[in-house]
Amino acid sequence: MVANSRIEGFYKLSREERLKIIAEMCNLADDEIDLLEDPSELDMSILERMIENVISAIPIPIGIATNFTINEKDYLIPMAIEEPSVVAAASNSAKGARETGGFRASATDPVMIGQIQVTNLSDPDAAVEKIIGEKTKLIDMANSVDPLLVKLGGGARDLLVRKISSMTGPMVIVHILVDVRDAMGANAVNSMAERLAPELEAITGGKVYLRILSNLAVHRLGRATATWSKDFLGGEEVVDGIVQAYSFAAADIYRCATHNKGIMNGIIAVALATGNDTRALEAGAHSYASIHGGYQPLTQWRKDPNGDLVGIIELPLAVGLIGGATKSHPIARTNLKILGVESSTEFAMVLASVGLAQNLAAMRALAAEGIQKGHMRLHAKNIAASAGVPPEMIEEVANRMVKEKAIRMDRAQELLEEIRKKQ
Repeated sequence: MVANSRIEGFYKLSREERLKIIAEMCNLADDEIDLLEDPSELDMSILERMIENVISAIPIPIGIATNFTINEKDYLIPMAIEEPSVVAAASNSAKGARETGGFRASATDPVMIGQIQVTNLSDPDAAVEKIIGEKTKLIDMANSVDPLLVKLGGGARDLLVRKISSMTGPMVIVHILVDVRDAMGANAVNSMAERLAPELEAITGGKVYLRILSNLAVHRLGRATATWSKDFLGGEEVVDGIVQAYSFAAADIYRCATHNKGIMNGIIAVALATGNDTRALEAGAHSYASIHGGYQPLTQWRKDPNGDLVGIIELPLAVGLIGGATKSHPIARTNLKILGVESSTEFAMVLASVGLAQNLAAMRALAAEGIQKGHMRLHAKNIAASAGVPPEMIEEVANRMVKEKAIRMDRAQELLEEIRKKQ
């Protein structure tokens, strides 16, 4: 457990100094430190076992978001992302929430949905009644597939039946609800759905085609809330601007898409750092944003009677601590160790808090100064480096481009020549 995630001046330190601090705070072993120090030392045979036709790997920067206090516990949060300003923005938002007591978060039990599609039914309504009549038997049959999961306190919990209309006619869709404990759960759920398929055909006389997990994990939600003082944000006018930005997203799908993308900037960065399924999280989040008919923000924002800002987030967060890349990839395992969560539900609480923090940071920038100011400063450094500017000159060239509002490859090269001529 991290005693204090508030590390003053962390961003000012060298990479080596930052890694040393994290290693000491999180009690990392020598081999874990070595791998974070030089990811190129990762055994390629590990990657070859993960996917097919491997030829290489692409390094993604891993940063540590600081300042997070969630349910009175401090966290250092590893984030893997290529976009500038995300880690700094999350850390700054967490600092503001910390001043008012931090994030309050909760999560439902880690229950996933396995869907079984029953078709070619002469009487769909009768099929629904027959399935419901065999519910207890079907749940027991599902649990027989994974006795270890049941022993650990998980397993099939319930069975729901829906009738839907489709372009090929009516279908009966069976949902098996499975508590997957600390796994993401796809393998366990899919295995149970496979086991139930022939039994459902026998019960209904229909034909089963798909039997697979749904990434719209409505029974596996993460929630978080926090308050930011108007003084931290820059005054009540900024608070009003953020509420107006939220109102815009709630009313307009074009703004809402980018609003929710900003939330996922933080969530996906943590998921990637820990070897979790980023595509599943994206699919679940954006589906959940549409669950009531229109595409809506995953957060809500309001001004309280003191003039401070209150934010709330709720979304599906199907993440795991075991299985898949979280187990096979040593850097993912090390990042989970740094994060220090003890269950998938605690992990969901952390991710919800990160998503809320990231959303606040984006809207604050938009409402107060425009998103480009901080973002472009980092982008300018990337452009300067890409233009061939030597490391010792990057800061000067980047600052000049930002001041001129001309952040382009050709301008970086021109400035480099100007500086060299003066030397």
